[in-house]
Amino acid sequence: MSTEGRIALCPGTYDPVTYGHLDIVERASRLFTTVVVAVAEGSNKKQPLFNADERRTLVRTSVEHLGNVEVTGFNGLVTAHAREVGAVAIVKGVRTAADFDYEAQMAQFNGRLADEVETVFLPASPEWAFLSSSGVREAAAWGADVRGWVPAHVAEALLDRIGPTA
Repeated sequence: MSTEGRIALCPGTYDPVTYGHLDIVERASRLFTTVVVAVAEGSNKKQPLFNADERRTLVRTSVEHLGNVEVTGFNGLVTAHAREVGAVAIVKGVRTAADFDYEAQMAQFNGRLADEVETVFLPASPEWAFLSSSGVREAAAWGADVRGWVPAHVAEALLDRIGPTA
């Protein structure tokens, strides 16, 4: 199968972007002509620590070395944004069986909304399989050095925003 001209969408909240996210984006960038990292502007799950503009900026700085990766924001259905950017695939990283169960259900749901957009699962690399944005936020809040889990500019932004509470 040729991937020429094929666009993939990597949606998420990226609050904050971690090396686990970046691993998935970098791997997707080798599989697709263009990868659009779509930062969710709103969330039904939680109130984000960083606003949408801040998260887009943190992601954009983190992927600037990848020539075929763009960063956008979206507010609404992932499938609508996928259509808007011309994506043929939604790429999701999965760390655990629980992630897979949830993402498989979402893939089926999204397939009903936009059957022309496939969902592609990339398993987390072993060194990042434990990593979550919420874990990074909590560790940073308690004064842990999170620079091994997020790029330096993200660690600095976390420290500036929440600082250690311990």
